[in-house]
Amino acid sequence: MANHITQWKPCVTINGQTTRFDTYRAIVRNMKLLLQRSTNNEVCVSRSLRGEWGERFEYWAMLNGKPTIIKEGWM
Repeated sequence: MANHITQWKPCVTINGQTTRFDTYRAIVRNMKLLLQRSTNNEVCVSRSLRGEWGERFEYWAMLNGKPTIIKEGWM
């Protein structure tokens, strides 16, 4: 059972619009498609991690034909 105060569903922000996904794995599986929808070749992922407080962010971009995390940290 998830602690709903610290555990929540991950969100993706593309071109200023936020979309919620059920799992982080679903985001990673669809990252190429998400990056294709982006006008600036950048996708921001916000998520929580089990056992951690706060919000984790990741900026993804297409580098050498592969989706890659270019910046990450805690909010």
